[in-house]
Amino acid sequence: MGSGPVLQPAETNVAVAAESLTIQAYRRLRAGILSGELPPDQKLKVESLRQTLGFGASPIREALSLLTSDGLVERFDNRGFRVATVSLADFDDLQQARCWLEDRALREAVKHGGQEWEEQIMIAQHRLVRTPRSFQAGSEVLTNPAWEELHKLFHMTLISACPSKTLLRICDQLYDRNTRYRSLAMSRSQAPRQWKGEHAAIVEAVIERDADIAAERLIQHYTRTGDILRASLNVPT
Repeated sequence: MGSGPVLQPAETNVAVAAESLTIQAYRRLRAGILSGELPPDQKLKVESLRQTLGFGASPIREALSLLTSDGLVERFDNRGFRVATVSLADFDDLQQARCWLEDRALREAVKHGGQEWEEQIMIAQHRLVRTPRSFQAGSEVLTNPAWEELHKLFHMTLISACPSKTLLRICDQLYDRNTRYRSLAMSRSQAPRQWKGEHAAIVEAVIERDADIAAERLIQHYTRTGDILRASLNVPT
């Protein structure tokens, strides 16, 4: 046995509580950025956030550091933080990276996934189909947060059998960054989008274990979404 210091119960509780506050602050800030409530380039002052969110300065700074790793927050002047900037060039780069990486991740998932993975995909698809995508709020039609959550779950479940945890983590981060652009696309195409059929076609190819067709349909799905978002984004080039 080593002779190093051992955390006492009180210290352990403090550590757990501190971690919990950091995660809570992280989730609150992340949700605000992804929804567009915290717009691109907005400065994130620790003191202001402390008063707004009700957390201490340390959990907020730690949460901002985590969001910097996610690519949703940027440091500036080596001191402060701001919401990451956006541009069409960044969106195009993001779109290309997602297609490259998720193509690989889905192929690996098809190769390594078992029956339980297939069942999880079908459950995720079923729950998403059963959830309304939007709701009416006065004169506005807003995206249903529950649908957004299930939509991410569906796409992440598709690639979850990929054995590379690093690749899965990057895909998760890129998904969130793309969600932010979707939130910023204020005016969207009014043409009906057959997303249910597109998802079903991907699942069908996955269940048939046809990695080539599954990857092709996934990329087509992302490309259609990307084209719609790019046409409706009002951001710098």
